[in-house]
Amino acid sequence: MGCLEVENTLSKEFLKTVANSPGIYRMIGKGEVLYVGKAKDLRKRLSSYVGQLDKEYSKTAVMLAKVDTVETILTGTEKEALILEASLIKKHRPRYNVILRDDKNYPLIKVTVKEKWPRIVTTRIRRRDGNRYFGPFSSVSAMRSTLRLIYLLIPLRRCKVLRERNRPCLNYQIKRCLGPCVDSTVHFAYLEMVERALMILEGKSRELHALLESKMKQTAKELDFEAAAKYRDQINALQKTIEKQVVVASHFRDQDILGFSRRDASVAVAVLHIRSGVLNGLEQFFLKEPLGDDHAVLAAIVLQYYQDGSRVPKELLLPFEVDNQGLVSERLGELRGGKVCVSVPKKGRNIQLITMAYDNACKVFAEREKRTESWEHLAKALKETLGLCRAPVRIECYDISNLGGKNPVGSVVSFIKGSKDQANYRHYKLKEQLFSDDYAMMETVLTQRFISRNPKRELPDLVLIDGGRGQLSKAVKVLEHAGLSSRIDLLAIAKDKVGEGEKLFRSDWSEPLMLPPHSPVLLFLMRVRDEAHRFGIEFHRRLRGKDFVASQLDLITGVGEKRKKLLLMTFGSVRRLLLASRDDLSRVESIGPVLADTIYEQLHESE
Repeated sequence: MGCLEVENTLSKEFLKTVANSPGIYRMIGKGEVLYVGKAKDLRKRLSSYVGQLDKEYSKTAVMLAKVDTVETILTGTEKEALILEASLIKKHRPRYNVILRDDKNYPLIKVTVKEKWPRIVTTRIRRRDGNRYFGPFSSVSAMRSTLRLIYLLIPLRRCKVLRERNRPCLNYQIKRCLGPCVDSTVHFAYLEMVERALMILEGKSRELHALLESKMKQTAKELDFEAAAKYRDQINALQKTIEKQVVVASHFRDQDILGFSRRDASVAVAVLHIRSGVLNGLEQFFLKEPLGDDHAVLAAIVLQYYQDGSRVPKELLLPFEVDNQGLVSERLGELRGGKVCVSVPKKGRNIQLITMAYDNACKVFAEREKRTESWEHLAKALKETLGLCRAPVRIECYDISNLGGKNPVGSVVSFIKGSKDQANYRHYKLKEQLFSDDYAMMETVLTQRFISRNPKRELPDLVLIDGGRGQLSKAVKVLEHAGLSSRIDLLAIAKDKVGEGEKLFRSDWSEPLMLPPHSPVLLFLMRVRDEAHRFGIEFHRRLRGKDFVASQLDLITGVGEKRKKLLLMTFGSVRRLLLASRDDLSRVESIGPVLADTIYEQLHESE
């Protein structure tokens, strides 16, 4: 590894020490990794940066001005450099590298194939846990329509925790579940149903249609007309879905098509998922100021998008050639475990698919511009209607949650330009002796935020308090003490006691303001307040759940303080403890089969 001090960054002396070999380089400023790059020839690549130093308006020059140190790591081959670069980008998430973030947080369908009795759930996070993920779905209604079809055709379980039951659930009685909780002998038939669900989600509806048709004919031939009628009904339901599917290719292959659009320094990307000739997914990404030309940026996007290897198709269509295209194709093949054809179409139907992907990439800019314009109108209305010092950009809302004095918590949610800023959501645990004083609890939370605050967290333009004049007066006191009264606007929102609507309070208003129910300003403030309330209640429930299990463990004979701690440490969370089977419990140190049965029965009896 080579290292360079501030005053000698990219000097001739340093460049002479760099080998003409493949490897990666890290540019570091103030202890932060700013950029990670790879090169076939490290010396040649780093030398190319010297010509960028004098370009005043170049983004590369801006980055280089912040660089204190350059580190290099040699690799045996260019492919090793490619793999190491991807690993370091994932680890450090440098601000000047291409980092893919969904333009929207689209939902996914997850099939828990790693469980003995798989089920279908929805999620917004794709994990590398061995389960199958499908989507993302740009339309929640489209996803729900798919789920309704699966639930209609395929009797899989929907219960979160599978445990033995004396009586089956209602889904079993109406033949919407095979009932693994009451009959473990149906395992083979259950897995067959899971395969059918996967066929629908993989876009293989026509193959499933043919399979069901053959089953119907077979059962009819065997004079099992009741079973044949079930297959007939399933075929009819499936046929309606097939008719709605958008067939965009006649070859029935699996393809991903990338659309790429640039506006000034920003880039938008759309990925169309074609499975068996049917369009069944779309993902969109926005990159504000990626470093490098279009060919380098698209190469980085492709490698990062497919780096987990779980969704690499057989064929990838690109709008133009990328840097090291042969190497990129080889790497994708390794991730997939089979050959991947990476090509740039020149004619035919594939050109139309590239155009479709490009149009969807352009839509990212159009949607962002529309959101920006909409927010500017709303921010202006907020300023004028509420008499704020400035049109707000960053808004924070504070809420207090408690139930009967137990586990009081404070929550804060953050919005930037009208959109959720979930990285700055926070929870605050409060002392239970404060539970009878909502004002004191609000003052405690605001003190932690604005007086004992983290200097790295940006201050909001507007603070919204869930409460009335009492909570607002505490907020005024805290901000005055912090010297922020002139910097931050304060507003409180509370439901009117007679149920006539929402009241808005400011310290300089003698009377509360009541806006019309359909006022955009009021609806936005209510949305922010409701998000803070939801976030606080969610955390409060988790705390109550921990208390519940801890108290139940205290009541179980044979489980003392040591065993209780051991159980919670072994399973890592209350939720996992509740999901544990008898065998899982018996494998914990100092807990045998008998005590495991006792713990399991008492936990789930109370549940």
